Amino acid sequence: MKTSLLPTGDAGVPDDLSGGGQAPENDDEEAREQSQAVPPSVLVFNASDPSGAGGLAGDTLAIASVGAHVLPVVTGTYVRDSAEIFDFFAFDEDAVAEQSRAILEDVPVQLIKVGFAGTPENLAQIAETTSDYPDVPVVAYMPNLSWWEENQIEGYLDAFRELILPQTTVLVGNHSTLWRWLLPDWNGERPPSARDVAMAAGELGVPYTLVTGLMLPEQYIDNVLASPQAVLASEKYERLEAVFAGAGDTLSAALAALLACGTDLVSATSEALSYMDRCLDAGFRPGMGHVLPDRLFWAQADAEENGDAPQDPAEGLSDFALPPHETRH
Repeated sequence: MKTSLLPTGDAGVPDDLSGGGQAPENDDEEAREQSQAVPPSVLVFNASDPSGAGGLAGDTLAIASVGAHVLPVVTGTYVRDSAEIFDFFAFDEDAVAEQSRAILEDVPVQLIKVGFAGTPENLAQIAETTSDYPDVPVVAYMPNLSWWEENQIEGYLDAFRELILPQTTVLVGNHSTLWRWLLPDWNGERPPSARDVAMAAGELGVPYTLVTGLMLPEQYIDNVLASPQAVLASEKYERLEAVFAGAGDTLSAALAALLACGTDLVSATSEALSYMDRCLDAGFRPGMGHVLPDRLFWAQADAEENGDAPQDPAEGLSDFALPPHETRH
């Protein structure tokens, strides 16, 4: 079970960078400056998402936005548009293993995030990789799998429960998804609380669970970080009317990056939830389907401050027209 929530810092960096003997003092100072300039790295196992709603596309934007460096390992690809997922094509486990092994032999990682792996075999390979790095925290996200075939869902959830959860530091998921997975026989008069879910996850080795989307009165939703012993943090947000795709990947990626940067768990949870809320508030609809989070909301020009109306994306494209050339084929 993984409990460390701090980055590994300079682990894997040799003390003597000069190749032998005692390094001069100015070389040590230069090495420290270079080390401080390198952002922490997050190894991510997830699927390619051609819509950009979630998957590795969402992870990359969110992690970079928070200030960490993403090391993306592709587990397969969704076949989807901005409205729904039609199918999934998985990489075989050897392809996943070769990707992660190559980069891990080169770059020290501060945290590992596990998204959608596609097959039990890929989950087994990911579990083998994480077990080789017991001091590196693991953030695991469980998405809604209702688009998939029932027999595939069952095998995937069983493998995730047995192989990934015992090595998970923080489990992230929607209340409805986690409840039906971890507490399938729940028959209480009320839905299980976040702590009930955390206790069920704790029995499988998970020390912390971030439960999102708990419905509250007056159009609010609650998001709760809990351990089996107590509720550690709670953030309430007003429910937005739009239907979003990619919110869970955004939140789990931001949390992973903040933890990799050295933020403590409670503060990282609060910051990641605030980041996700602002991404959703600035969301956009690129096609005819759902609204996608704008992970780079902070980089957009403020039209009100500039006193300008939003610019048509097609404006100015003629400035980039290429001159004719004499090439013949």
